Amino acid sequence: LAQDPQGAVGVLTAVSPQDWEQRQEEDTLLIERILLLVRNVLHVPPDPTEEQGVDGDASVHDRVLWALHISGMDDLLKFLASAQVEQQWGLHVLEIISLMFRDQSPEELAALGQGTAGAEHGEDTRELEALRQRELAEKKARALQRPSRHSRFGGSYVLQGLKSIGDRDVVFHKGLHNVRA
Repeated sequence: LAQDPQGAVGVLTAVSPQDWEQRQEEDTLLIERILLLVRNVLHVPPDPTEEQGVDGDASVHDRVLWALHISGMDDLLKFLASAQVEQQWGLHVLEIISLMFRDQSPEELAALGQGTAGAEHGEDTRELEALRQRELAEKKARALQRPSRHSRFGGSYVLQGLKSIGDRDVVFHKGLHNVRA
């Protein structure tokens, strides 16, 4: 671990993609120790005397989370949580994720998720309504351009008295409005 310039994330990245059958016992223990270390770091309770800063300052917990994000540890945790062959780490990852969200209330998280989605949904709804109104206006304009009366006369007609090639009456397959005979 001390020889790796990227630290724990580099070790996990190198060891994690290996197939679990190829993984040595040492690698398995190393992954477990790193996950326990991350869990223990996140488990440290906040110190009110240390976190007396200006409102909006990031707490120690928030800075640790940011460092985990910058290092790519969050992506590794997602991989470990979702990979079928890495199910043995599921409880460790669940505990780490639980500790990541320990200062958040479920109501705040739900409101944040709906806030942007709700605003985008409202904007999309307004755009769709505007498009629908424009489409209806164009449809009305096209309807006004057409003649209002529709000739129901159409189809096939037999013109009696006008002979075709085979000594039969001509069969006509269009409307009669253009026939002048």
